[in-house]
Amino acid sequence: MAEQASQATFEVSTRPASHVPATEAKSHALAIRSALLPSLILNNHPRSLIQLVVQALVSPRTQWKDPLLASMINASSLALMNAGSVPMRGVVCAVAIGRSPDIGLIVDPSEEECVELNAGGCFAFLFAEGIGSCIESVWTTWRSKSGTFDEKDFNHARSLAKSAAQTVYTTFKSSVPYMGMIEPFEFAAKTCFESDDKMEI
Repeated sequence: MAEQASQATFEVSTRPASHVPATEAKSHALAIRSALLPSLILNNHPRSLIQLVVQALVSPRTQWKDPLLASMINASSLALMNAGSVPMRGVVCAVAIGRSPDIGLIVDPSEEECVELNAGGCFAFLFAEGIGSCIESVWTTWRSKSGTFDEKDFNHARSLAKSAAQTVYTTFKSSVPYMGMIEPFEFAAKTCFESDDKMEI
């Protein structure tokens, strides 16, 4: 990307678990950049480069890669928080949602559950506290095997994702005191969301 006189350039690249980056990796990089961009204050560092490299540790054998993408976005947010050198308006948290014909909507579907999905997507939200605090949807993808769009189903999925993203954000906040430490630490325990459908996280 070209140098910008008024703000920093934010560049994202992704690397798959094996082989060289291809179309899918480039698509993930664009999605991560789009999701994180609203959280960054880039005009504090004109003519500089903020480069983020995301390495996938797994290669899901399914067409539904939304859980992987959500984890990449969350890992990227944690990396920016840990760096501490990039001013941020808030923190972006992402959650994958899948729809199974037998179960209904599922939060963060496993690779086995992804095989049965007939629709799914990834939802990213910006959490900002203090003056002008808000929870804002900053990036979304949703698709179905049938090619049709059900607005009611989509709104339900987005609402569910927002609730799950709040839990992710709370976990992020709890990890801040441990950033920079050599000793490993554990994130908060898994939380189940209750609704008419089966949901997992």
